[in-house]
Amino acid sequence: MDEADQTHFYDVFTEASDMVIETTRSLFGWAPYWVAGIAIMLVFAGIGSLVHGTVLRAVRSFFKPGNKFAERLIERTTGPSRLGLIIMLMAVPLQSAGFSDRTTSALSHLFLVALVGLVGWAMMTATDTAAGLYLRRFRMDAEDNLLARKHVTQVRVLKRAGDVVIVLFTVAIAAMTFPTIREYGVSLLASAGVAGIVAGFAARPVLANLIAGIQIAVTQPIRLEDAVVVEGEWGWIEEITGTYVVIRIWDWRRLIVPLTYFTENSFQNWTRETGAIIGSVFLHVDYRAPVEAIREKATEIAKASRNWDGRVINVQVTDVLPTVMQIRVLCSARTSPVAWDLRCEMREKLIRFLQEDHPEALPRQRAELAGGRMPEPMEIPPPAVPAGMNGGPSAAVIATAGG
Repeated sequence: MDEADQTHFYDVFTEASDMVIETTRSLFGWAPYWVAGIAIMLVFAGIGSLVHGTVLRAVRSFFKPGNKFAERLIERTTGPSRLGLIIMLMAVPLQSAGFSDRTTSALSHLFLVALVGLVGWAMMTATDTAAGLYLRRFRMDAEDNLLARKHVTQVRVLKRAGDVVIVLFTVAIAAMTFPTIREYGVSLLASAGVAGIVAGFAARPVLANLIAGIQIAVTQPIRLEDAVVVEGEWGWIEEITGTYVVIRIWDWRRLIVPLTYFTENSFQNWTRETGAIIGSVFLHVDYRAPVEAIREKATEIAKASRNWDGRVINVQVTDVLPTVMQIRVLCSARTSPVAWDLRCEMREKLIRFLQEDHPEALPRQRAELAGGRMPEPMEIPPPAVPAGMNGGPSAAVIATAGG
C-alpha cells in the first residue's frame, strides 16, 4: 500500500467513524451526554469484534500455508488480538464521545496501559509457542532421552528468564506512561547510587537465582530427569523453576534446592553424559569361599538378566579383613534405576547361590581356647568356728555359706 492508498484509506475511515458517531448520538439524543458517549464506545467495540475475523484472515494470508508457528501463534493470540483491536477502535471516538476532559484523559491512559500489557502478553505467548513447537521433536519418555533432556532443560529455563525480562520491560513501559513517575524520575536519579545499593542487596536472592538459571541453561550441570545425589539424598531432577529446583527422591519425597546451590556447591550427577551407569555389589564371605565359582555365577546371572546392558561384569576381591574377605561385583545397566534393580537382583541370587551350593563360604566367627584342660576347682576350707559356738545357729549358717 503506497502513500496515496494510505491517505485514501485514512479519509474513508475518518468519514465512516464520523458517520457512526453522529448516527449513535442522534439515536441517544434523549439521554444524558455520558450515556451517548458510552453507547458510542460500545458501538465501536462491537465493530472491532466483528472486524476481527476479517483482520485475522488478512494476517493469515501473509504467511505460507503449513507455517505451524504462525498458525499456532494466531490461534493462541486470538483473544489478546481481539481485545487489542477493540481497545484501539474504542479510542477512535474518545475525543468526540462528549466525556469531560478528566474522563477522556483517564480512559485514554487506561487504553494505553492496556495495549502495553497486551503487547507483553502477546510476546510471552509467542515465546511459549515457539518453545512448545521446538520441543515437540524431543521425547522425554524415550529410553535414551539424554538429548531430549538437554534441550528441554535449556529451553524451559531460558523461557522463564525471557518471561521475567518481558514482564519487567512491560511493567517499566506501562509505568512510564504515568506523568508523576516521569516527573520524579529526574529527582530519583540523584539518589540512584544509594537506592541502587539498597535495591541490589534486597534483590540479591532474586537476581542471583535468575543468573544461576541462565548459567544452568547454558552450561547444563543438571537437566530434567537427571539422577543426582544432593545433600546425601538420591533422586531425579523433576522441575527447574526460576528460583529453585525440585528433586524427586527415590521414596517419593521432594527436596527443594535453590538454583544457586548447583552453581556454588558440589553434587553428584549420575547421568551427566549418558544414562548408562556401573553398579556395585559387595559381598563379605569366608576365606574358604570359591572366588572363581562366584565369578562364573555372577556372569551367568548378568547374562540371564534383562537389566544388564551387556557391557560390564567384573568380580574381584577388593579387601581382606580379619574374619572375612570382601568381594566386589561390578555390573552395568542402561539407566540408574535399572542399575539399582540389577544390583538387588545380583545380590539376592549370589546369596542364594552361596547358601545352597557353598554354605561354607558364608561368614562365621572362629574362636580358639588356650591351654590343654581346665584347672581343677579349688577347695576352700570352712572358716574356724569360735569355741562355744559349735552346733549353734551361727555355725550352721557359716557352714552352709562355706559349702
